[in-house]
Amino acid sequence: MDLKHYFEETEGRGVLATADSEGKVDVAVYSRPHVMDDDTVAFIMRERLTHENLKSNPHAAYLFMEKSEKFVGKRLFLTKVKEEKDTDLARSLRRRQYPDDGEPLYLVYFKVDKILPLIGSGEKK
Repeated sequence: MDLKHYFEETEGRGVLATADSEGKVDVAVYSRPHVMDDDTVAFIMRERLTHENLKSNPHAAYLFMEKSEKFVGKRLFLTKVKEEKDTDLARSLRRRQYPDDGEPLYLVYFKVDKILPLIGSGEKK
């Protein structure tokens, strides 16, 4: 699947779910991921609960619901592979520009482990 094309061309809303080392779950609204290559996506993050959870548990799930009357979209199952702090790349990838408030900005990279449709297993019966 061409994720880069999909996320550039498809409108919708996304939610990123993480859990800490004890399994306490957090969900947060996130914009579309930045597709870095065929199996790597990245999200821009601040020092909030999502980022904190990823320090002790690298696994996450991203749900993207297309802007549609039907329930269509993608579920991405992810594993964190690295992050960058306050890089020019992170600032350049921001889709909205905000004044610099001095708070750290992280570009967090994930390996895409699995892609499923919004509903169902993706397997045809």
